[in-house]
Amino acid sequence: MEFPYLFSPIRINGMALKNRIVMTAMHLGYTPSGEVTKRLIDFYDTRAKGGVGLITVGGCSVDELGGMSSMIRINDDRYIFGLKRLTGAVKSSGAKIAAQLYQAGRYTHSSMIGGQKPFSASAVRSRLTGETPRALDIEEIPKVQLKFAEAARRAKEAGFDAVEILGSAGYLISQFFSPLTNRRDDKYGGSPENRMRFGLEVVIEVRKAVGSDYPILMRLAGNDFMEGGNTNREAGVFASGLEKVGVDLFNITGGWHETRVPQLTMFVPRQAYVYLAQGIKSVVSVPVLASNRINDPAMGEEILRNGEADLVTMARALLADADLPKKTQEGKAGLVYHCVACNQGCFDNIFRSRPAACLVNPRAGREDEIDMTPALKSKKVLVVGGGPGGMKAACTAAERGHRVTLVEKGQALGGQLLLNRGIPGRQEMVTVAKDLINNLKSLGVDILLGIQANRELITKMAPDAVVVATGASPILPDITGIEGRNVVQAWDLLDGKVGVGQRVAIVGGNGVGLETAIYLANLGTISPDVLHFLMANRAETTKTLTELLNKGNKEVTVVEMTKTAGKDIGLSTRWTVMAELRRLGVKIMTRTRATGVTTDGLEVEREGSRDLLVADSVVIAGGSRSENELTDEIQEMVSEIYIVGDAEKPRNALEAIREGFMAGSRL
Repeated sequence: MEFPYLFSPIRINGMALKNRIVMTAMHLGYTPSGEVTKRLIDFYDTRAKGGVGLITVGGCSVDELGGMSSMIRINDDRYIFGLKRLTGAVKSSGAKIAAQLYQAGRYTHSSMIGGQKPFSASAVRSRLTGETPRALDIEEIPKVQLKFAEAARRAKEAGFDAVEILGSAGYLISQFFSPLTNRRDDKYGGSPENRMRFGLEVVIEVRKAVGSDYPILMRLAGNDFMEGGNTNREAGVFASGLEKVGVDLFNITGGWHETRVPQLTMFVPRQAYVYLAQGIKSVVSVPVLASNRINDPAMGEEILRNGEADLVTMARALLADADLPKKTQEGKAGLVYHCVACNQGCFDNIFRSRPAACLVNPRAGREDEIDMTPALKSKKVLVVGGGPGGMKAACTAAERGHRVTLVEKGQALGGQLLLNRGIPGRQEMVTVAKDLINNLKSLGVDILLGIQANRELITKMAPDAVVVATGASPILPDITGIEGRNVVQAWDLLDGKVGVGQRVAIVGGNGVGLETAIYLANLGTISPDVLHFLMANRAETTKTLTELLNKGNKEVTVVEMTKTAGKDIGLSTRWTVMAELRRLGVKIMTRTRATGVTTDGLEVEREGSRDLLVADSVVIAGGSRSENELTDEIQEMVSEIYIVGDAEKPRNALEAIREGFMAGSRL
């Protein structure tokens, strides 16, 4: 496939870009003191070498009162030296670089600014922080705007090719623009023109600081997705005004951090918010950048070819695969490792105050730490198990020049990743398996399916090293009647081996249990294609369509012993899972213990009282145990053995792939 649109040049004011791929700002946590670190430089330099056109870094805090810990700082001249090291590295590797100017307003936690009270347009409590900010006095506003201008001046001095003003996601500029957070009765509040004034004046001050030919970008929400807030129509009016005072490009995203509409999780379809960029593009004459869930080169090419936007964001896509642009240009787009919006390594780590990582790219953020040079000696390596950990170990070992054979007892590669095939909002996990398989084949790994590894096979193959990635198997809890005919394992259900009746009780409110509930509750709902057909032809009322979309043919109840269901699901994703379960009418019983299975259903105990949940089928999602007996069998046969993923201890795909990668890199 050719990519003439994606790899065509474009000029943004005085900045010429070699292609239309932009890596927008991400909070990485690689700058614990705000100073540029070697880790940050290596991370972005690797992406620049991978062929991206423009990299925007940040957020870069413009003052002391509106930033977060571990963010890049640009609020003082003393940071310029480190920033020059960053821009120098990125530019010498062939990419342009911009700094995102960040002021969070009411989204700032007081604990991060020495106990001081955050400020905003008005004193409206933030659901994100749980705090109420103070309203800026009108005399303070020019001083805050000047902070943006001073930061822009530093960015230019530090060698950045452009600055991006952060006017989205519910941060300070959004807070002035939105009627939800702006209750002022002076010239900065009330009418849309007054609420736009703060952002317009920020751009005017920045333009004064950087000159006429220096690019100013604006990150803008195409829709706040807040009830009573700004929609794409109001965003278009704001964008028109911003263009007149000097904005050269609009980076269009959606939503605030408080919105209940998912923005970046796997539940969001690919390119779901391109329509927001298209809406802004229709009312401005400067280039528009489309954002959110654009993770594939062919998708980017289609967006540009259709005229929906002028550039495309691939931020997490480049976290997942720094070489995405280069692979695409070299005709190797099929070998790209895609971001699947799992959020396990990026957002979930940031929420836990840890540096960002990536499920599909264990080297992200560790570029200089992990040596991927060819091995000094080519070894004969046997990988046992074709799940994510085993496949990653095989790929990594082959990349380093080893002769690799992968043995899988089943008839397909992918392991537990394949269980996500039928779960709405989780199918992207299958992409992880597909990408690994494509790379295995390209690297010449010998793949043997339907073969059980044992002592005889090891003796016959005589490998120099063995990677044991034999995974795990589901366990049955100690419950009376658990061997009944109406009992099925969640894994067997998701794998399509068995079916269930109309009324279903699920034992286990962990991630697998809740995802199984979503799968079951969606059975019998109308598909997106049918919904589109019925809506386009006005065949049913909106009320009826909503019912058909939200109600399937199963009655599902989840039973969980602890007080909270889904504790093993990441913070950035759990709320979307719970929202789906509520939408679909799934009942969740916490602090409830399953005590027995009968022909009539599931016996449970809750707060000392016993009850019977009438059910046609009982699904078990009670966890798993490692399958690693092979390790003991071959200890004396092979000198170099690595155990990875669930074979070591049942966990998640992030850990499995990381351990597989580390094993392959150590061989």
